[in-house]
Amino acid sequence: MTIAAVDRALKLMEALAGEPDGVDLSLLADRLGLPFSATHRLLGTLAERGFVRQDPHSGAYGLTLKLAQLAFRDLDSRGLPDAGQIVLDRLASATREYCRLAVVEGGELIWIARAQGATAGLRYEPPMGAGPVLHATATGKAWLASLPEAEALRIVFAHGFDGAGRTGPNALGDVDALRAHLDETRRRGFAVAVEEGEIGIVAMATTFRAGPDPAAPVAGTLSVAGPLPRMPEERRPAIAEALLRAAEDMTGIWPLRRRQIQPAKTAPAGDIQQTGASA
Repeated sequence: MTIAAVDRALKLMEALAGEPDGVDLSLLADRLGLPFSATHRLLGTLAERGFVRQDPHSGAYGLTLKLAQLAFRDLDSRGLPDAGQIVLDRLASATREYCRLAVVEGGELIWIARAQGATAGLRYEPPMGAGPVLHATATGKAWLASLPEAEALRIVFAHGFDGAGRTGPNALGDVDALRAHLDETRRRGFAVAVEEGEIGIVAMATTFRAGPDPAAPVAGTLSVAGPLPRMPEERRPAIAEALLRAAEDMTGIWPLRRRQIQPAKTAPAGDIQQTGASA
């Protein structure tokens, strides 16, 4: 398969993601700007590999669970979700709001774990499939603030300020405003987004490092988000305190994540120790 064909196949799978009812072949070809015949051949190849299936009644094409299985297999091999889930659950319990963990991967932020702390009233639970709009979310601004300013601006310019329609009424729209927000985020140690990513939602986020060494690279972010009436300004200092404490905990355990999945060593024959109540 040529590089162009691989690129087309990946774009096709991205187009099918989030389409539970599938997409008609002609509509899919139109969305991708590809010839009908080329789209049909790509779908046939992906179907043979088990990544795509065609609904026998509607004729629409959709993703199978194979891609999700590969993603979870990779996450399990890295020990990423388990390493932080306890910290994330504790943060959700302390804040009583929706909390998420994202990791830096290939110059982007990828959601890998979540915990719901709201036990009554409105439960805010956004989808995990789409990454954060960097300039319009607390998660994105927290990460951008950890980068040299020139690098942060380059990343935002590459994505654009429009946010592909995934922003709220207060989303930042120019470089000066973004610089001011990033400066404020560096000063206080966490980012805040009030109706920037979504109308009626407040989010707070901070970064954590890959280890306790101050020079260790930023490994990811922790965030807390919820409805504006439940996260007024007077409540945010307490949430920030819990968030920063969780980031310290995450930094401390992050280097241990791979050890969770190391297989236990088998004791040599004749050297088996007795276990039980007497151990």
